[in-house]
This record gives sequence, C-alpha cells and structure tokens, in this order.
Amino acid sequence: MAKIYATGRRKASIAKVWLTPGSGNITINTLSLDAWLGGLEAKKLRVKQPLALTKQDTSVDIVATTTGGGFGGQADALRHGISRALVRFNPELKAILKPEGMMTRDSRTVERKKPGRRKARRSRQFSKR
Repeated sequence: MAKIYATGRRKASIAKVWLTPGSGNITINTLSLDAWLGGLEAKKLRVKQPLALTKQDTSVDIVATTTGGGFGGQADALRHGISRALVRFNPELKAILKPEGMMTRDSRTVERKKPGRRKARRSRQFSKR
C-alpha cells in the first residue's frame, strides 16, 4: 500500500504526516519521538493518543515534519495530522476519533495586539497621583 499523506494544524504550527503500514515507528523531523520531545511525557501521550484509541500503534509507521510554533502546538498539530491520516487509511476509524475531538482543528489562536495597549487587552498601569 502507498504512503498516505495528511496535514494537521494548531496555533502557528503545521505538521505534515506520512503514514505507511509498518511496525509502529514514529519519526518526527528525522528524530524518534523520544529524541524529539525529550522528557515531555504528556506531549508524547498526546501525539500517540489517536494511535492508542484506534489500536493502530503497532501496525503503522509515521514520518512527519513540523514547522512553526513551539513543542506544544507542534505536538497537537501532529495529533490532528495523525488522526486525519488514520481516517484516510481506514474510514471506519472516524467513528472512534470524531467523538474524542481528534478530527476537529483547534482554531484557538493568540489575539492580536491592539493600539494604545501593552498586549491584546492589558492596558498601562493607572496612577491616580
């Protein structure tokens, strides 16, 4: 079977995911998942969550590249991309992933800075005297 491609997004991060039948190897930016995320165990679990839910963690290999944002956004973008690739791999898995919120792109992003303010809503400190 050929490679299956999917894209995942979160905040400013984009993950390009290629899924092939295999033995459960996950490679991100030419590094293994453990080397890429180091000691961030919670983020590793988030990346593996769609595979664990669908019981595909030992039957598919994943190669991914991530750009933009930080590790948290990239991990969530990977989770979204892996979910979309799994559904293209086997459409029956959508019934498992959709109720868990894996198929929906998390559209929350940073609010833009407004003029005359220090941040989006934070104003300068007021001095009465």
